[in-house]
Amino acid sequence: MERDGTSDRRSGRLRSKREELARALMGQLTAHHRFMLTELLTHLDFLDEQIARLEAQIEDQLARLPLYLEAVRLLDTIPGVDRHLAILIVAEMGVDMSRFPSDRHLTAWAGVAPGNNETGGKRRPAKVRRGNKYLQAGLVLAAHAAARTKQTDLRSLYGRLAARRGKGRAAMAVGRTILQMAFHMIRRGETYHDLGPAYLDCLDRERTVRRLVNRLQTLGLEVQVKEQVTAPTAMNDHDPTHPPLPLAV
Repeated sequence: MERDGTSDRRSGRLRSKREELARALMGQLTAHHRFMLTELLTHLDFLDEQIARLEAQIEDQLARLPLYLEAVRLLDTIPGVDRHLAILIVAEMGVDMSRFPSDRHLTAWAGVAPGNNETGGKRRPAKVRRGNKYLQAGLVLAAHAAARTKQTDLRSLYGRLAARRGKGRAAMAVGRTILQMAFHMIRRGETYHDLGPAYLDCLDRERTVRRLVNRLQTLGLEVQVKEQVTAPTAMNDHDPTHPPLPLAV
């Protein structure tokens, strides 16, 4: 709070709750409180040291496994996937992709593939299958991180799905896409190539144009569509010799 020239360190909704915050800070710190706080800080230091030891052991093991180390390096290039998540993904699914006939078999094994609920030729919403809960949690975490990136195809995919299906299902779908990408990246031995935020729209430009024009017309606006001289391409500087990584719609 601003008092005696000090800066206001409140953030978010706390800025509008000055009096409530002041009352919450009022109290008396007893010897018992100091003892409990000391114990909590000591335990926190112990956990930090334990995490550091475990991470050092993991890095030591990776240094002895060049195939796993290379796979981690490749997956670390995916938006939303840092080194820790890359290690988790590689540790759970391995580096031998010949065990899975396709990326869809991998997603089914991991438990991130959508369930099958079809009656009378109509597909209905179904829960995802049971699978590797650690891999599932890591992929959902990576999906939420990818949704916070800027100008990436994964962020665009998350936004499209979240608007229709909700954030939870969108995160699971993007996580499934990340796992499919990991399958192909490890099998091909190549890093991640972003297709750009306009990739999905450019797959069917006419449908995208009609949808956006209809939305503007419902707002009472008259729309005149004119083609630009340099229209956006479906892929940003993508190497034609390598097929694009799967991106679920």
